[in-house]
Order: sequence, then structure tokens, then C-alpha cells
Amino acid sequence: MKELNDIVNWLIQSGYLVAVIVFAWQEVKPVLQAKQKHAKTAQEAELLELVNSLADNAVSSLVSAQGVTGHDKFKRATQIVGNTLADKGFEVQKETVDHAVQAAYEKSVLTPTVDPDKEPQTGVVVHD
Repeated sequence: MKELNDIVNWLIQSGYLVAVIVFAWQEVKPVLQAKQKHAKTAQEAELLELVNSLADNAVSSLVSAQGVTGHDKFKRATQIVGNTLADKGFEVQKETVDHAVQAAYEKSVLTPTVDPDKEPQTGVVVHD
């Protein structure tokens, strides 16, 4: 037991133990930071997925609203998504909500799709 005590005292007094601890910390710290960054990235991806899902639902709920302009529907959808996130305790920038709602509108039936292979109709008839 005395020998073990002498070895521990020698490690402490010589500074070897401190060097080992510093070296170990330098090796472990980047691994811990990478795990923390990965966890944060995964959490942000899940939050973005939630925002997109809420935006799709908000836009779908406003499709059949009669007598409401497109701009008002957009404002209402962003309010719905923003309020829902705030009620649940999530902090999301307004621009992110706006982009999610815009993407949802572009996927919805409110936005007409344009066929790039079809010639645009001008209403002018050309006779040969």
C-alpha cells in the first residue's frame, strides 16, 4: 500500500499526472464538441421539419377560405405557424417561418403550376 501511495505522490509532485490530464483533455474535448454540434444540428433539423409541417397544415387549412386575398392568407398562415411555435416554446426566426409558408404555398393548389414545355398563350392569332 505504501508503494502505491509513493507512486501517486511521485506522479503529483513530478507534474506527470497534470501532463497526462492535459493531454487526455486535448484528445477528449474535440470529440465532446463534435457530439454537441451533431446533437444541435439534429435538433435544428427536427425543428425545421416541424416548421415545414405546420406551414403545410396552415396553408392547407386556408385553401378553401373564400373572400380572402392571397396576401392575407399568407399573413394568416405565418401567424398560425408563429403562434403555434411560440405556444409550444420554440423560438424560430420570422424569416424561417415566412420561407416555410412560402414553400408550402408553392406546393399547394393555390399556386398554379406552369408547364415549361407548353407555349404560353398570348391571345393573338396569327394567320398564314
